[in-house]
Amino acid sequence: MASPTPRREQNDATAPIGASKRPSGISARLLSWLTGRGGPPNIVPRESVAASSLGVLVGIMAFLASLTLGAVVMVSETANGWQNEIAREVTIQIPVSDGRNLQADAETAQQIAEATAGVTAVTRLDQKAGSALLEPWLGSDIDVTALPVPELILLRISPSSPPDFIALKTTLATAVPGAVLDTHGLWLNQLARMAETTILLGLSVFVLVMVASILTVVFATRGAMAGNQNVIEVLHFVGAERAYIARQFQYHFLRIALLGSAAGAVAAIAFFSLGNLWLRSSGTGPAEAQLTALFGAFSIGTTGFVATLLMVIVMSGLAALTSRWTVLRHVGSLDASSGQSAD
Repeated sequence: MASPTPRREQNDATAPIGASKRPSGISARLLSWLTGRGGPPNIVPRESVAASSLGVLVGIMAFLASLTLGAVVMVSETANGWQNEIAREVTIQIPVSDGRNLQADAETAQQIAEATAGVTAVTRLDQKAGSALLEPWLGSDIDVTALPVPELILLRISPSSPPDFIALKTTLATAVPGAVLDTHGLWLNQLARMAETTILLGLSVFVLVMVASILTVVFATRGAMAGNQNVIEVLHFVGAERAYIARQFQYHFLRIALLGSAAGAVAAIAFFSLGNLWLRSSGTGPAEAQLTALFGAFSIGTTGFVATLLMVIVMSGLAALTSRWTVLRHVGSLDASSGQSAD
């Protein structure tokens, strides 16, 4: 009777040096690379105090950059909302003067406005509405009837086919002498300048944060190279290509920058979300109304989320490219020094 064939078992001693179980699948490999566990050995230590400090710095800069982008998006959207709202309304003001029948002149101006093409709605503000407009500045204890408050008529205009304002002004000047048609052009210009100034200031701060991030990565790369100087020189002089050495540092700093910038972006999004939640639950007082008028819903919206995601990608890419460029320059200086010594 033939003896059974013995089962072949792999001996750990005969396994190739450095062989280890590697995760299968793209997502598992990506997770392994991000956490710094598994995968081929790297000449740059993955877990160190310098790497942790750099990750914290990148996270702080990403948080500041995300706040800047979010503020720029909020100001831009709020200013656009203001401009669109103001551009859809014009006002007819009939001042108080001696011998004027204010009510009759207001009715005449209202009829002219209603007959004008391009005007979709006409609203005449009564005394109660005028008092409500003046209350934030004068208070509720002032008798508005004793003040020379002009008659106000709001005209809602069509954005696609606005009326002929020059003809409307001429008609009002003839029928109602002294009537003023205010198209809010001055406010529109001021809002546009304010929005442009704020956006330019925010983008300038964003550029400064990115420059600071690049300089931080340069110094961190130089520090990592100084700590691994002997390893780099040995690898270089035994024939390792510059691209291989640079790739080790590039992947190392790409991982740190990706994790740090993602954490900073998530923290900034959480900040805006908490601000939006607080603004909604804080009530409808005068302070809350002013904050809502200034910042809208305190939400960055889809545009802000996309800008934050792009910031994470750009910051991580800049960190990788900066470290690669720094290492290539350093290894190139080794070539130059070895060539000079050979001469």
